[in-house]
Amino acid sequence: MLQSLRVRNLAVIDTIELEFSGGLTVLTGETGAGKSILVDALALALGQRADSRVLRAGSDRCEIAAVFGVEPGSALQRWLEEQDLEAGEECLLRRVITAEGRSRGYLNGQPVTMQTLQTAGEHLLEICGQQAHQRLRHRAAQRELLDHFGGHRALLGELQQAHAAWRTAGERLAALSGDEAELAARQELLGFQLRELEALNLADGEYEALAREARRLDHATRIAEGLQASLDAAYAGDEFSAHALAARSRRQVEALAELDPELEGPAGLLAEAEVLLVEAAEGLRQGLARNEYDPQRAQAVADRVAEARALARKHLCEPGELPAVRERLSGELAGLAGRDQQLGEAEVALARCRAQLLAAADRLTRAREAAAKALAKAVTENMQQLGMAGGRFAVRLDALPEDRVSAQGAERVEFLVTTNPGQPPGPLSRVASGGELSRIGLALQVVAAGDGLARTLVFDEVDAGVGGATADIVGRQLGRLAGESQVLCVTHLPQVACHADQHIRVSKLSDGQRSHTRVTALTREERVEEIARMLGGLNLTARSRAHAREMLQAAAEWRRAG
Repeated sequence: MLQSLRVRNLAVIDTIELEFSGGLTVLTGETGAGKSILVDALALALGQRADSRVLRAGSDRCEIAAVFGVEPGSALQRWLEEQDLEAGEECLLRRVITAEGRSRGYLNGQPVTMQTLQTAGEHLLEICGQQAHQRLRHRAAQRELLDHFGGHRALLGELQQAHAAWRTAGERLAALSGDEAELAARQELLGFQLRELEALNLADGEYEALAREARRLDHATRIAEGLQASLDAAYAGDEFSAHALAARSRRQVEALAELDPELEGPAGLLAEAEVLLVEAAEGLRQGLARNEYDPQRAQAVADRVAEARALARKHLCEPGELPAVRERLSGELAGLAGRDQQLGEAEVALARCRAQLLAAADRLTRAREAAAKALAKAVTENMQQLGMAGGRFAVRLDALPEDRVSAQGAERVEFLVTTNPGQPPGPLSRVASGGELSRIGLALQVVAAGDGLARTLVFDEVDAGVGGATADIVGRQLGRLAGESQVLCVTHLPQVACHADQHIRVSKLSDGQRSHTRVTALTREERVEEIARMLGGLNLTARSRAHAREMLQAAAEWRRAG
């Protein structure tokens, strides 16, 4: 529900702030006062395109902020969470347009694109009138409204799942049904590559071990010389080797420990050093034995490393990855070998998915046919009450060829209408005038009202071309619709205005140099004055005021009775 609207420097508006209630809110005022500008402001908040021409003369920027309530668990709340936008109890849409023509959008304080504002608007508000938001002119919107009216959500879900399965099956079959010559060439190449890899027969981790061994063999002489020198210095040398010197030092300290028992600790450490030197010497001897140069082994290791590197270059991988490459190519070759069987299975699967898709589409078609008749009957009846006597509304379902059945169904949906008796119905997008389209939109909204439609509905010029009893019926229809959704209506008709739960007057003031718009939420007595003005012009009389009170009283009694 729209809770508040703040507008600065838009057209003739300098600054206004409005709080909205639920139910039906009407905006009234003299022609040119700026009533429709408030509708334009809402459209801009929802991401409608704009440039610097919308700014109030002399202003450097225009700003619009609209606050909507967010119901827990609603589609809006889920969408906000999916977009990582703060999803509390309120949704704040803000739009800034500068004199340079730049435009910025914000949602709950975060910068967003105009597309994001427009998507949020689809959850929040529907503008029905001569505005760019006239979604009823688009077939997709007509199809969605028919499906909402018919309660086709489950059938649509089944169709979309069947369509996704059919597409997946088709993609698998296409992958298996490639060019025969190309597949044969691929099999031959895979066979050759696998024979090379199997001839090398490199095991997991083997290349890394070979690389280490090759490095050691390349430096065998240097390693041996260093090991021998270290062994001599540590143990195997003359009386000045580390082991001999440690043994001599230990014996001296042990002798002194008899005189100073605290020297037993250092003596023990020297004994441990002797043991460690012996162990180190053994390790050095083993290293000498292991690093004895073997020219045949060195050549064999070098050859195997070179083969692995050459194959790795062919497969654009690291040599250590060759075992995994062999496994992958082997699996692909096995898959191609069993392709004929897989191809047959894929064809059967595609035929099964196609049958399921067509069956789901047929179920939806039959449901749409029934809903189309009911919707056409109900809207036609409402049109008679809304100043379009003799008018007819129809829903045409044009069947699509089987190969064009989509996730949206097996037919195109189009709304047809005639507003003149004796004329054949034509496409709603071309036949209906702006005012007629607005009233037809009202009829559709009344018929299809309920969960799933926008929570806030805005009607601009819904009363164009009507008056008298028809105008009162328009007001009642709006009041009935306001029981399901919040409704805002720009109107010139007192018969509509008297049905409002909230009445806002828009007036234009001028100091002779500049004009600005003032917006006022009216009290009950102020409503009497405004409706009397709408009835009798600027010269208000006791009679016009009494008539206004009667209209307000009658509307209140109708609401209580309804």
